[in-house]
Amino acid sequence: MSQPRERDFAQVDVFSHTPYLGNPVAVVLDAEGLTENTMAAFARWTNLSETTFVVRPTTPAADYRLRIFTPGGELPFAGHPTLGSAHAWLESGRAPRNADVIVQECTAGLVKIRTTPNGLAFAAPPTVRSGDLGETLLARIATALHIDRDRIISHQWVDNGPGWVAVRLATADEVLALEPDLTQIPDLMLGVVGTSGTAGQDFEVRAFAPAIGVAEDPVTGSLNAGIAQWLIRTDQAPATYTAAQGHRVGRSGVIEISSDSSGELWVGGPSTSCIRGTVRL
Repeated sequence: MSQPRERDFAQVDVFSHTPYLGNPVAVVLDAEGLTENTMAAFARWTNLSETTFVVRPTTPAADYRLRIFTPGGELPFAGHPTLGSAHAWLESGRAPRNADVIVQECTAGLVKIRTTPNGLAFAAPPTVRSGDLGETLLARIATALHIDRDRIISHQWVDNGPGWVAVRLATADEVLALEPDLTQIPDLMLGVVGTSGTAGQDFEVRAFAPAIGVAEDPVTGSLNAGIAQWLIRTDQAPATYTAAQGHRVGRSGVIEISSDSSGELWVGGPSTSCIRGTVRL
């Protein structure tokens, strides 16, 4: 086992125009040689929803490989860590092989990241599971959310790696009013979305992730990617829209959804490095 040494480190706030009102991710920019146990231990210590580790890619098609850990274990893909890690990687002086796009390797595969006028955006990975939820699962979700089953107006598996399911309520106010009992769904990764009447905001989203030890995630890229693919595919949302997330946990997240001419869906928003330095690992 290698001896601990100083490694480049950043903590980045993602999905907010105002620093400290988005979702933070801890990024170890020089993680080569770290064991999985060390990565997992450091992620538990930071106690953020995700901590990432940048290592050499295993394919020449990628600029780097990203290991993504929650306090409860490793994820194959996650959205805000993808954007925050790419932001820190660029800010540290690294550069992609292709000036127009960064290619990140992670367990879920290769993810493209591009620069937009409002920050970075990632190409939504394909879902590994879709389709309506069964009535037994919906009954559990309704019980956990303390709502009648008929208030769920649509529902879907939106799993692009972490395991997300999503339900839609009629309004943002209904979403914000939820007081869930997560002991009823300890194995789930649950997103809830409702239509918003706020100017410049089309939907309100909340993310409950008891399956990975996160009660409510402030702002969630992977969930919003899956929700966007579902809602746009089923004509429940336009091809370009803005979602808000994090209001119930004191944040102000902004997620920008857009589709390009090829039909590829992009999920983006602003990122700000709030801490830069080294960590001893």
